[in-house]
Amino acid sequence: MAGATTRGVLFVHSAPRALCPHVEWAAGGVLDVRLSLDWIPQPAAAGLYRTELSWQAEQGTGALLASALRGWAHLRYEVTEEPSPGVDGGRWMHSPELGIFHAVTDVHGNILVPEDRVRHALESGHGDPATIVAQLDLALGSAWDDELEPFRHAGDGAPVRWLHRVG
Repeated sequence: MAGATTRGVLFVHSAPRALCPHVEWAAGGVLDVRLSLDWIPQPAAAGLYRTELSWQAEQGTGALLASALRGWAHLRYEVTEEPSPGVDGGRWMHSPELGIFHAVTDVHGNILVPEDRVRHALESGHGDPATIVAQLDLALGSAWDDELEPFRHAGDGAPVRWLHRVG
């Protein structure tokens, strides 16, 4: 029996032209389809390209997509997976400088910080507000958001392609 279906989006914020077919191959392998994505120049960085792919597939596909693209130099991307019955959503962010970040998300896309992370921030801060804020920023992926934000904004109005996994 197949797992529950969910939806998500792969945002490739920046990739060198030579890496674009490899991204298509890796994402297509996860989704079990041949991909030919619409790559457009990334205005935030000369010589780089961006694309978006909306997908519908089994729960856990977001993690598979993020893993398939993880660690590639010069690649900035995000993967989102919407919550589905019995499973929270997820968000993965990657930048060459910071590596990969994962967070659980709610139905509105908000990052959920687990109780243990909040306790750790409070305990490691020893009452120092700056340390507590730094720990919570880490738990929220603030550095990744800061790194990717110029690339997200540059993509406003970009075409989106929907892909439904068949079979």
